[in-house]
Amino acid sequence: MSDRDAPPRTEEREVSPEVSPEVSPAEAVAEIALRPLRKDAERNRQRILRAAAEVFTERGLEATLDDVAHHAGVGVGTVYRRFPDKATLADALFEERIDLLVDLAEHAHGEPDAWVGLVSFMERATEMMAGDRGLRQMLMFAANGHDRVSYARDRMRPAVGRLVERAQAAGQVRPDLAATDIPVIEFMLSVTAEYARDVRPGIWRRFLALWLDALQPARDSYTPLPAPELSVDEFATVMRTSPLGRHLTNSKQGSVKPHPAPPKPPTAHGNNR
Repeated sequence: MSDRDAPPRTEEREVSPEVSPEVSPAEAVAEIALRPLRKDAERNRQRILRAAAEVFTERGLEATLDDVAHHAGVGVGTVYRRFPDKATLADALFEERIDLLVDLAEHAHGEPDAWVGLVSFMERATEMMAGDRGLRQMLMFAANGHDRVSYARDRMRPAVGRLVERAQAAGQVRPDLAATDIPVIEFMLSVTAEYARDVRPGIWRRFLALWLDALQPARDSYTPLPAPELSVDEFATVMRTSPLGRHLTNSKQGSVKPHPAPPKPPTAHGNNR
């Protein structure tokens, strides 16, 4: 067979060591599956994850595995060997992002002042979510993932709970604040950033300051807001250009069936027939 007729080469070949003939085929498959990936295969996996993070951050979960492969500079087959479908890849990224949020919470717990620790976590976590469209969508549609809800709950609840409980013990936040309130607030703020991204994506910091004042049990003064309010013209522009509004408009337009064209009147030539 000529080189032209040969099957295309793939980027990686995971050649497994020979298996003893005494081992059954099923046992051999299980044994191979448990072996660690070769270094080049693991490098490709990390490259795919980095590319997926960048593509999903920019374009959201509408991006395809083909888009990820192109961005990673690998063949589509390489992506499918590591991640058989987009849900599997999204699950891996979701866990990676949750781990980053947990790291932020644990770092914030090291702050000497409990209030400063809670505020720094909320600010950094919201900043991360506001700039990551894919993460927002993964959180919004976490129920579609295989184990995303339980993973996020088991990892985030203890880390964020420690921040809230420490601030409550110091009398710095209201006693009815729950750990589950924090990610909900962060998610609302990140959606605000997407809503106003074409006009003022940093507007979420203004609303974070308002939320932080609301979390404290009693105050003698108000925190200066770090961003001005949207002007009337800016608010109108936000409503016209919001990606969320465009999505709803496009969906509505796509569901409307065009009216059939009215029948053409018969021509004089046709009437003579």
